[in-house]
Amino acid sequence: MSHTYAGLHACPPVQRGATVWLTGLPSAGKSTIADGCEAVLRGHGLRVEVLDGDAVRPHLAAARGYSRDDRAINIRRIGWVAELLARNGVLVLVSAIAPFRDVRNQVRDAHEANGTLYLEVHVSTPVEVASERDVKGLYARQRDGEISGLTGVDDPYEEPVAPDLVIATHEHPVEESVALLLEHLTARGLTGPPAPAAEPSAEYA
Repeated sequence: MSHTYAGLHACPPVQRGATVWLTGLPSAGKSTIADGCEAVLRGHGLRVEVLDGDAVRPHLAAARGYSRDDRAINIRRIGWVAELLARNGVLVLVSAIAPFRDVRNQVRDAHEANGTLYLEVHVSTPVEVASERDVKGLYARQRDGEISGLTGVDDPYEEPVAPDLVIATHEHPVEESVALLLEHLTARGLTGPPAPAAEPSAEYA
């Protein structure tokens, strides 16, 4: 992989924190992009954390189910943790479906109330493509009747109206999707000034 990321240098003395929320359908590529960006950013000395929805849930919402209220509580909790880290100078990449527009707006409002930068990235992938990837087997289980309430299939996903960035992973390979996000972060002043980039994973998850 030969991509270079203009604008990435060693971590500046004072790093600006922000929350970058990657929202999209299951298997859209959110985690793959977040992990790829994390590797590059850490390689350049930046303080960065990834909050993956599935990894965080057991710690923040273990007793919660998947009703609308339960999902909203989980998203608001992730948002609270992200804002706490971001206001202390950490670049936080959140990869979580967050299917409901009003709840995402609540998280944005909470950041803005504290003067913390919040960016919404729509990982826009058609359900047909996401279901073919089916990294965790959720689409297959839904088709077999083992589960219900799968976001984008038999449960709603409300697409962002005005996201800060749209990444269509069905139109870009992983390295280009990672580059698009890194370039956006650089344009927003969230990365340092170029060092060799780390290699993100080669396939979407």
